[in-house]
Amino acid sequence: MNFDHFPPDRLRAVPLETVLTLRGARRDPHDRAKWHTERGPLSVTGCKFMNWHQNRGGGGAIDLVMHLAGVNYGTALRWLRTYASAGLPASSQVAADLVGGKPAAARMPGALRLPLPAPCRLARVRQYLTRRRRLDSSLLDTLLQAGQLYADGHANAVFVLVAGKAQRPVGAELRGTGRRAWRGMASGSNKDLGYFWIGTRAAREIVLCESAIDAISCFQIHPQRICISTSGVRADPPWLSVLIAHGYTILCGFDADHPGDAAAARMIALHPTVRRLRPSAHDWNNVLTSSR
Repeated sequence: MNFDHFPPDRLRAVPLETVLTLRGARRDPHDRAKWHTERGPLSVTGCKFMNWHQNRGGGGAIDLVMHLAGVNYGTALRWLRTYASAGLPASSQVAADLVGGKPAAARMPGALRLPLPAPCRLARVRQYLTRRRRLDSSLLDTLLQAGQLYADGHANAVFVLVAGKAQRPVGAELRGTGRRAWRGMASGSNKDLGYFWIGTRAAREIVLCESAIDAISCFQIHPQRICISTSGVRADPPWLSVLIAHGYTILCGFDADHPGDAAAARMIALHPTVRRLRPSAHDWNNVLTSSR
């Protein structure tokens, strides 16, 4: 997913209501022009906004992202482009949500909030993934260029979950790169709608893994397959039956432990065409690192 072809003028025309919803703001129930945001209450009139408490205002989506997130112009552009895969509106009068295609006003407060990209943290993320996780640098380059992987301001590796042919973002796995092992999900992520994946579209075999790092590791070992992260041990994600119906051969590559074996057994009971592909070590990244 390369969103560089969306020019700033088109990004600036994204409805302010869309940006506010994606940032988790709430419309005031008594004043439809007023929004409660991370920077305090804002008034919105068309493409203009005003924060009366801070005596700050502006016009257009880029200015609004800069104000709400406290970032510079370039970072605001990258944030908006992150949501561009569902198609940008032609003008500010079209209130199409960048994530789900629904009117922004109809979205709930739990809308997806992907972390802001922080290119200055990318070197640390790459070092963690290549040195500690032994992931191939060229594979990471491909994911970075496609927008499926980036670094956030906390130097977390962000693996984007996508859905549909448009590959619209529906969530993200977060993996800490410090000494303390940490993992989480971006606020508003919906694992039922999509997944992180790596592979070639022509492949007909899919391996299901428990995490994005395991999916990349598995693909590095089995490059002829598509590898998908279920973002946890999940025996029956809603999109699984769709993949089966499209004729893919599904291999359950969950961890070689009791939760992984139990979930695999349940998945096979629910979907008898699924086969078990048990990693020879605890998980696929362990298989990869132990072979080097």
